[in-house]
Amino acid sequence: MMGKIKEILALPNDSKQKTLFVAVALCLVCSILVSGAAVVLKPLQDANKAFDKKKNILQIAGLMEEGKSVDELFKQIEPRVIDMATGEYVEGIDPVTYDQRKAANDPKQNIVLTAEQDIAGIKRRAKYTSVYLVKNGDQVKSIILPIHGYGLWSTLYGFLALEPDARTVVGLGFYAHAETPGLGGEVDNPQWRGKWVGKQVYGPDNDVIIRVIKGAVGPDTPDAYAKVDGLSGATLTARGVENMLHYWLSEQGFSKYLSNIRSKGGQS
Repeated sequence: MMGKIKEILALPNDSKQKTLFVAVALCLVCSILVSGAAVVLKPLQDANKAFDKKKNILQIAGLMEEGKSVDELFKQIEPRVIDMATGEYVEGIDPVTYDQRKAANDPKQNIVLTAEQDIAGIKRRAKYTSVYLVKNGDQVKSIILPIHGYGLWSTLYGFLALEPDARTVVGLGFYAHAETPGLGGEVDNPQWRGKWVGKQVYGPDNDVIIRVIKGAVGPDTPDAYAKVDGLSGATLTARGVENMLHYWLSEQGFSKYLSNIRSKGGQS
């Protein structure tokens, strides 16, 4: 084998056989290096991903504190997994390692949505979903729900935090999207995110009433408690956010789970 390699390398540099051999050898070496790097770096990438997720959850819940460890602050939060069909907690699935996005792409773990159901443009969702509870003993202080849906150019991934009444918004934020900076990208603007705090997502009959309107919500705006300012120049992104919330707060989403929370008086 080595003799054959030496024979090829001894050929003139403009030899087709030598050129092909060098190209194949280079591709092989590069692929081995890339594959090896991916394997070696995967634990670090997974750790960074988990850290970023914890940080985003804490920010949406309003629990981030300057100078405090993210892992220490996250001890206030109890991750759980729920069955979306019943709204009940599922035992036997580790909520820390459960990958909801991966499950949503697995035919054995997802449900495919009809066009009528799919107002958020997600096509399918996982049968089981993670939720995050800020706890004080057995009492729930806030409920953090993962949400995602299509905006103008991309799928937005984020979290919605609600008070123990499972109606009032504590916070809303997105950690991944590809909307236009300065337009749809304003979903990241702290001022706009702040406008969601205290808004009501459900009416007295548990119908979803939250809306993103064109223009600004003023003191004379009817039902201002359930309306949020639109995004200037980003009507389709704003509509996507509204559709996303209406989906995830509906019977197809977290409605049954939130009803269970309300029936227990905010206890888990």
